[in-house]
Amino acid sequence: MTTEEIDAVAKLDTPAPRATGADGPAAKKRVATEGGVLNVFSHGILVVWALMVGVPLLWVLWSAFKDSNGILTDPWGLPTALHWENWSNAWNDANMGQYFINTAIVVGGSVVGTMVLGSMAAYVLARFTFPGNRFIYYLFVAGMSFPVFMLVIPLFFVLRDFPGSTLLATYHGLILVYIAYSLPFTVFFMTSFFRTLPNSVAEAAMIDGASHTRTFFQVMLPMAKPGLISIGIFNFLGQWNQYLLPMVLNQQEEKYVLTQGLAMIALQQGYENDWGALMAGMMIAMLPVLIVYAIFQRQVQAGLTAGAIK
Repeated sequence: MTTEEIDAVAKLDTPAPRATGADGPAAKKRVATEGGVLNVFSHGILVVWALMVGVPLLWVLWSAFKDSNGILTDPWGLPTALHWENWSNAWNDANMGQYFINTAIVVGGSVVGTMVLGSMAAYVLARFTFPGNRFIYYLFVAGMSFPVFMLVIPLFFVLRDFPGSTLLATYHGLILVYIAYSLPFTVFFMTSFFRTLPNSVAEAAMIDGASHTRTFFQVMLPMAKPGLISIGIFNFLGQWNQYLLPMVLNQQEEKYVLTQGLAMIALQQGYENDWGALMAGMMIAMLPVLIVYAIFQRQVQAGLTAGAIK
């Protein structure tokens, strides 16, 4: 056997060195430890956040069943008796019923208008190529950068001096403002969502003789249902809780929305007034939001993750 053959056999018989560095057991143990610390930290943040949100909500809920004396003398105590009259006082005496109806009209019209116009604009920007496509898209994106505080004064004069009749303190005026305020994010979100949908389905519909309108409403829009539900929930939450815009553009008391009504009730409250009705009014304003999210929670999560999987 030659010297070269002996060296080759020796190399084959030599055990491979133990893995070190990124592939070694120590490195894997270190990565596992770091992952465990990160999980504990993230879960701790989530627990703190849940307490910050849940505790005030529960406090308002049980305070809605206490009388004013119980709220002021023992604010953290549970109600000794259920005062259901707080809810009727808030709905009738504090006029929360009218404010609720006003809010439902305005938010219902604005959410529907935002979803229809936003999805149509997003579909065109996502599926068709034409001069100015990117420019129009970036105009919508730029619209998200303007804070609402910069727009209230111009909006006030635009609605007040609208040709024909003023749009101030009207349902349709507030609906138009809500739609314009919500369109940029809706178009931005839905454009990204429509880009994830397969082109083959739309092409098959066009081959079968479907028009662009029919393809959009009967083929593509149903496929975008998760995204529509997600952005619809976001628009509903933002418009239902909107305070600044109606405060400036809706000064007529009989057309107040819930946020304005709650603010007015809070200003009228004194240390000898009906605090139980105020807490009940807050729950009346929060319950629709909680119910909507509880019903569509799965769809919201599916819509947020659908764009990441293609």
